Amino acid sequence: VMKVLSVDDNRMNQVLVVGTLNKLGHEVEIVNSGAAAVAACTAGRFDVILMDIMMPGMDGFEATAQIRAIEAAEGRRTPIIGLSARDMDGDRGIAISAGLDEYLTKPLRVNELQLALRRWSTGTAEDHDRDEQ
Repeated sequence: VMKVLSVDDNRMNQVLVVGTLNKLGHEVEIVNSGAAAVAACTAGRFDVILMDIMMPGMDGFEATAQIRAIEAAEGRRTPIIGLSARDMDGDRGIAISAGLDEYLTKPLRVNELQLALRRWSTGTAEDHDRDEQ
């Protein structure tokens, strides 16, 4: 069971993500803005963060940067999986260089989310790559 922070400003997306994560047996906390995500990460710890990229006000990239700064000061790093309806060439690379660990496109597919959560449930993707070799 993972403790997941879901960050999305769209109510329908929140309902879908929570329903999916609950079916998979995970605990979910929902916030609807980048600023609320930073506050939640300051107040508590999560096993993984699902971060919508396109939000009004503080977007997912800015929220990720602030969360990374907080974590750097505390010597920890939470996997952050970016979520976006955009699927253009280069988007994934931009997301990774902005501090996200993974990038999934919407509409979210349950099997992709499951695989991503499994990859990050016990360490980094690099750890998993080494273990599988």
